[in-house]
Amino acid sequence: MKNSIKIALAGNPNCGKTTIFNHLTGTRQHVGNYPGVTVERKTGFFNIGDLAVEVVDLPGVYSLANSSPEEKVAFNELMTGDIDLVLNVIDSGNAQRNLYLTTQLTELDIPMILVFNMIDDATERGLSFNFKMLSGFFGAPIIPTIGSSGTNLEKLNAAISEAAAAETPRRPVKPKYGPVTDMAIHALSEEVEGRQPAHTGKLPPRYFAIKLLENDPIISAMPEFDGLGEEAAKWRDRIAQRNGINSETLMADVRYGVISGACREAITLGNERRRQLSDSIDRFVTNRFLGVPVFLLMMYLVFMFTFSLAEYPMGWIESFFMWCAETISAVWPAAALPFLRRMLIEGVIGGVGGVLIFLPNILLLFLAIAFLEGTGYMARAAFITDGFMHKFGLHGKSFIPMLLGFGCSVPAVMATRTIDNRCDRLTTIMIVPFMSCGARLPIYSMMIPAFFPKEFQAFTMWLLYIIGVVIALLTALLLKSTLFKSDGEVFVMELPPYRMPTLQSILILMWENTAMYLKKAGTVILLASIILFIINSYPEKSGLAAQYEAEIAAVAAQPELTEQDRLDRTAKLRAAEKSEALSYSLAGRIGRGLEVVLKPAGFDWKIGSALIGAFAAKELFVAQLGILYAVGDSDTESGAEHLQKELARSYTPLQAFCIMLFCLLTVPCIATLAAVRKESGSWLFVGAQLALYTTVAYLVALIVFQAGTLLHIGTGLVG
Repeated sequence: MKNSIKIALAGNPNCGKTTIFNHLTGTRQHVGNYPGVTVERKTGFFNIGDLAVEVVDLPGVYSLANSSPEEKVAFNELMTGDIDLVLNVIDSGNAQRNLYLTTQLTELDIPMILVFNMIDDATERGLSFNFKMLSGFFGAPIIPTIGSSGTNLEKLNAAISEAAAAETPRRPVKPKYGPVTDMAIHALSEEVEGRQPAHTGKLPPRYFAIKLLENDPIISAMPEFDGLGEEAAKWRDRIAQRNGINSETLMADVRYGVISGACREAITLGNERRRQLSDSIDRFVTNRFLGVPVFLLMMYLVFMFTFSLAEYPMGWIESFFMWCAETISAVWPAAALPFLRRMLIEGVIGGVGGVLIFLPNILLLFLAIAFLEGTGYMARAAFITDGFMHKFGLHGKSFIPMLLGFGCSVPAVMATRTIDNRCDRLTTIMIVPFMSCGARLPIYSMMIPAFFPKEFQAFTMWLLYIIGVVIALLTALLLKSTLFKSDGEVFVMELPPYRMPTLQSILILMWENTAMYLKKAGTVILLASIILFIINSYPEKSGLAAQYEAEIAAVAAQPELTEQDRLDRTAKLRAAEKSEALSYSLAGRIGRGLEVVLKPAGFDWKIGSALIGAFAAKELFVAQLGILYAVGDSDTESGAEHLQKELARSYTPLQAFCIMLFCLLTVPCIATLAAVRKESGSWLFVGAQLALYTTVAYLVALIVFQAGTLLHIGTGLVG
């Protein structure tokens, strides 16, 4: 018996494959990316007794035709991955469609187990299975499972253990393609034998012969098969003459015939088939009139959920960082290395801590999105927006990167690789950063509670996200009408049935996205916060215009003032002192230089200097304002509370909204531009995008500020 085994988990999209993977491996997972593509590579490990099992979770594919990045990745993994066993996960309710991939997997001659997942859904729909008969058709044991609850996974483990222990592995049954085609496969197999690459030693020559007859571009281009192309072409011509169709179509027809016959014999449908809950829900959710309003309502509820539940954990994190600042202030004498002391308290705690305070918002937003993805609603969102997006020259394939853009613009830009039409792809790359990424969320989470009443906070955030989408679509319409004209491509999307996602799958997806945020906070934001602190501190101004200490002492000596008045006046004097010192620093001078241009849009030099830091990472906008307003100096308030009060004293709600608009519409970060350069292959394209976003952000903020000022909307201070 083997001590270890390597398994490939294969299946169509939405078959529950990832749920099975999560149940099998638990937390022992590693997520990366395949070289050159954005397709995720998930591997995991678990033990069955003394048997060590490694699992590779292949991308969800409908076939091994090498026509998409996912199919190429799955094909290469199976061909070169030294796989001992294939777990082919099948959506039991859609077995006939799912089994096409199975017929292709049988050609690999790798031992296989068929996992008929979501068997409960299929049973509820009136389907019944003769698994013994089906197992005989495909030459593989069948295990029915319910991935969401882990039902029958112990039987799956037993089947894996049995396959590993077998001295003579059970081989799948391969289709017969007819006399001429089988003759061609046999002849080419003899030619392939001895030629195939060493790393494909587990695969039979027959497999490569079939691929040559299908004119597979990857197999045909292998140098080991030089000289076989002409012979394969002759056989293809002979097959076409004999059958009236080309060999690729013939073999596909044979596979569908095998599947149809197997399903007709082994799968029956009860007379009293119940209407699926999914169909009933979809009558409203995907309705041509109600679909978009329902989607907008769902997003509004997500933001309401994010704001409502984040309040208390944000307070806990604020208290922790406040305690850190107070502890350091108490144990580190002010006269000992004062610059390092200030950098730690104001730069690191005020910068990184000011960003991490909004971690609950990030967690809850990704939690809500993970839940919607797991239920199957996000597939409906792509479906209902497809027709709507056609009006702007796009289609549903562009919606997927745009949706990813709500998390992070970098993977969203890279996800455009799935769009085959170059004009559509470049258009999508150009507009994806308009989606409000997670890095902008700390800005909204800081500004909105400071300037807007609680009942309008979720609406304000929802409105910002909608504005980003509207600007993106209008930009797409302009580009598709001018620079990137094309016919576009057909978009087909499967709508999986609604399901209740497992807690494990939601938490894993939420953590993967949140971990990126924490990694950025511990690396890029930490380094940038220190740099920002330095440029905010130097050069130092030797003499201040006002005698602030004397004025503060005079305020303290006025007995007629209430304690609150004394605190307010002291805070204003400290802020004025800090502002004068900062305006002399390098950051202040940059901000002063930009103020001439930014002032008509409602921004002062402090906002200008914060926007420079935000170019590296949007979260740094919060970090820079925390440094500028000396978060950590207050003895009575938490960092975020102190910063929000200072901002409310300095700006109006109209200015705050324009600031958020600018941060929404400008380029998210340097990493996004690097991804755009990689995907577009052009620095000119990057420059055009940077110019477009800066111009749009400035003009929109300018128009909104001037219009609001003219109409006296939100022009009064709230602090």
